[in-house]
Amino acid sequence: MIETVVIDSIDGVMKLISEQKFNQDINRLRSPYFYRGMPDASYRLTTSLRLNCKELHRELEPSILRNFAKYACIDDPSISASVWKQMMIGQHHGLPTRLLDWTYSPLIALHFACTENNFDKLDKRDCVLWRFDMKAANKNLPRRYTEALKRGGMFVFTVDTLTSVVDSIEQYDIDMGADAFVNIEPPSVDQRIINQYSFFSIIPSGISDIEDFLERRTDCTMRYIIKKEIRWQVRDLLDQFNISERILYPGLDGLSRSLARHYFVRKKQGTENENNS
Repeated sequence: MIETVVIDSIDGVMKLISEQKFNQDINRLRSPYFYRGMPDASYRLTTSLRLNCKELHRELEPSILRNFAKYACIDDPSISASVWKQMMIGQHHGLPTRLLDWTYSPLIALHFACTENNFDKLDKRDCVLWRFDMKAANKNLPRRYTEALKRGGMFVFTVDTLTSVVDSIEQYDIDMGADAFVNIEPPSVDQRIINQYSFFSIIPSGISDIEDFLERRTDCTMRYIIKKEIRWQVRDLLDQFNISERILYPGLDGLSRSLARHYFVRKKQGTENENNS
């Protein structure tokens, strides 16, 4: 089930940031949630593979991965050993894949929700932040997948653990059907993946509508609509929390983008209307 909540104040944002569950087994607070932020509330959850290849995504996916592995082996000779590694490394570098990005941090998800390429648009549209319970979602998995997680004492797969269960896209699609998907932690190939606290869902071809799946097969999935009137407030708050492009994209590109936004001059209220009168 999906519940939609509209946030129009910083108090609502702070409540979102602090939500955790108490784990009696370890006597600690631990969040079971993954988050995904998007800059426009009208955007739907979908993969880059479907956006790029549309109705031909099944036919074109093997060719995309095969050619990526063929040329990427210059940088990583081991990449041909695992289709799951090919997907994650490729996604990290902009390759269209069936992976859906998440983060374990609500602050990082808020960064992506409250970021625009054109800063003038920041207060022009509502943004959205998704949250789902990755531990509860594992209940949908076939038995041998849940047993692999249990043996490892894990709630998300690694490349090695998933490969030990299934090593082909075709078999994975058969196993999952339209009723489940695996959540996986990417290998820490660079600082960006680490800083963004990244995780992926591997969406099977049987799930054509991710939001419909979440509605049917999950509990406590949240869709937070953050009103455009508070996006700049949230953005400035995140900077105070040290969540910015400078941290999430280590290097000169991230630094430059962070400085550009920090020194961006907003129009004063009423100025735009006066100029258009």
